[in-house]
Amino acid sequence: MGAENNESLDLLSVFLTGIPGLEAQHGWLSILFFTMYMVAIVGNSLIMAAVQEDSALHEPMYLFLSMLAITEVGVSMSTLPTVMGILWFDAYRIDFDGCLAQMFFIHTFSGMESGVLLAMSYDRFVAIYNPLRYTAILTLPRIISMGLGITLKSVALMAPLPILLKQLPYCHINILSHSYCLHSDLIQLPCADTRLNSILGLAIVLATFGLDSLLIVVSYGLILYTVMGITSGEGRKKALNTCVSHICAVLIYYVPMIGVSVMHRVAKHASPVVHTLMSSIYLFVPPVLNPIIYSVKTRPIQQGITNLFSCKKGLI
Repeated sequence: MGAENNESLDLLSVFLTGIPGLEAQHGWLSILFFTMYMVAIVGNSLIMAAVQEDSALHEPMYLFLSMLAITEVGVSMSTLPTVMGILWFDAYRIDFDGCLAQMFFIHTFSGMESGVLLAMSYDRFVAIYNPLRYTAILTLPRIISMGLGITLKSVALMAPLPILLKQLPYCHINILSHSYCLHSDLIQLPCADTRLNSILGLAIVLATFGLDSLLIVVSYGLILYTVMGITSGEGRKKALNTCVSHICAVLIYYVPMIGVSVMHRVAKHASPVVHTLMSSIYLFVPPVLNPIIYSVKTRPIQQGITNLFSCKKGLI
């Protein structure tokens, strides 16, 4: 039975969905999405390169920002092949193993992004609560260990998802509701009991996004408590100003995620276009906006990126 199931899975195809009702607009939509991908990939790559090349940016805050940029490039690269394949070539079909791989990478990089945002909130707390020992507490080995821990946690939590889905029988037309493969979509396809998959998926959401968001709120509660203890108004303003970019990144990441969750439960009968757009905002907007926000709000990042192009011009 297992061998027959594996053989059928090898032949199984999954069909993705574009944006319902806008199939005739794929040409214009391809320009929009391709521009978003380029902004996300180039913008985050510039941040990574600036942090690597500029020794003035070898501080905890910017090293964590570089980690955030890596996860956002990962998310963008995970969805790009199928999204642009649909918009450019009407390539709706994807083989099952490819779909499982895409699902794994999307969820792994999303989980890593949530973990990095938590690490960045801890970084801001340490910088404000104990500025004199900031670099002594957040040493390079400790930052690397935190990055590896975030990566290993995300990979370990997401790895069972494709393995369990691979064990299930699939015996009807397999059409997903997005331009990419998500676990919430894939567990609707098997013609077998998927309660274990659903429970595991919920547990992973709570262990990553749920716990991370709770700890971020706690971190900012402690930050506000610490800031209120600063006597000068100028000092309070300066301390809070260092958190603005991170607060924007947190809101850009979690608000669309909460919106998607609410839509699935409260507005099940809303237009498919609405559901598709909400999911697209959740996956595509943070990688596009975060490099813009950090480049505009963080002067050392601006200078680092400028120095990159100055060096290139000097070499020419």
